[in-house]
Amino acid sequence: MPDASMPAGAPVYKRVLLKLSGESFCRPGESGISLSEVSIICEQIKRVVATGVQLAIVCGGGNILRGKEFSASNSIVIPSTAHYMGMLATVINGLALQDALESFGVATRLQSAIRMEGVAEPFIRRRCIRHLEKGRVVILAAGTGSPFVTTDTAAALRAREIDADVVVKATRVDGIYSEDPLKNPHAMRYSEITYQDVIRQGLQVMDMQAMHHCMEHGIPIVVLNYQKPGNIERAIAGERMGTRVG
Repeated sequence: MPDASMPAGAPVYKRVLLKLSGESFCRPGESGISLSEVSIICEQIKRVVATGVQLAIVCGGGNILRGKEFSASNSIVIPSTAHYMGMLATVINGLALQDALESFGVATRLQSAIRMEGVAEPFIRRRCIRHLEKGRVVILAAGTGSPFVTTDTAAALRAREIDADVVVKATRVDGIYSEDPLKNPHAMRYSEITYQDVIRQGLQVMDMQAMHHCMEHGIPIVVLNYQKPGNIERAIAGERMGTRVG
């Protein structure tokens, strides 16, 4: 929960799980990795870490490959294999983010749920927490290591494991809307909404498994537009940004 004893202007959340979609690694409508897009994220992460926040990051892999692309009944790639391919895509993003952050002077560790010691540490809860306590940003890749689990659910599970105070979901929209704002310009944006209302209305925030995990453990979720400079820092400092689910 937010630490109300911290001085004014200081972050109210001590330990944060930042969820980045694969699409945040590329330009809108494109695929692959765009260094300019990654730099937008790195600049904000550097400022967040400078405030003393312990930051873990779960990244998706949709900019490279989505497992469901191979889920058609006539696909020669079976669904479980497709999901493993998607998990490996998150490791590629994790490697790119790690090098980008370190070029900004941010100490990092990359941990993978699938063992691949040549490029990443294995995810070990206590080791991850120790890195966070030492001020290192920990990038958590390969989801949970099991197929059929989204990176949203992986983010919620990791948040529970490391006792994160909040999950910040960085998107290209400025919060949660009652409907798709691109299709309905009159859609209402929520500044706050309960887990139950998100589930009942079927709002596309995080998948329902992720929502249930956060609800059961009382972990708030903040959905915001990371492309607006300073939004991530302001949200972690306790300002009302985007939409808060709790």
